Amino acid sequence: MLEPLRQGLPPLDPAAVSNAASCALPARYEAVREARLFTRRTLDQWDVGDRFDDICLVVSELVTNALRHALPGDAGTTADQSPAVRLHLMRWTERLVCAVRDPSHETPVPRDSEDYSAESGRGLFLVDSFSDSWGWHPLAGTLGGKVVWALFRLESVD
Repeated sequence: MLEPLRQGLPPLDPAAVSNAASCALPARYEAVREARLFTRRTLDQWDVGDRFDDICLVVSELVTNALRHALPGDAGTTADQSPAVRLHLMRWTERLVCAVRDPSHETPVPRDSEDYSAESGRGLFLVDSFSDSWGWHPLAGTLGGKVVWALFRLESVD
């Protein structure tokens, strides 16, 4: 079982973040496309160098996993509820974190699969392969659920 991981995360001091963006995503698969477009528009404004495509791919996988595995069948939002899934992008000088919040308390579990041609089941493998580190942690309080995050080291601009 994958234990909640917090190591490798940047400090959560909002003053240390140079850029941040967030968007609510509806509980439907079209939200993956919306997350990709949001990420591309956001990263176009930030200098992330050659990590652009890696970050976009990982965001797509994290959002897909949240929609596929973390939402109950009747998921959605009502006026008095926060969105089912939320994407956060946070950039520091030399690193970027993408984090996806969902309502599930279930541990994200990478699948052991020898079938590399399978069309599903490799999301966390891709996250692990294209990010510098990743993990998850449970949320406390009224939000509940969890956050699954991926960290990317960025080249420093001299």
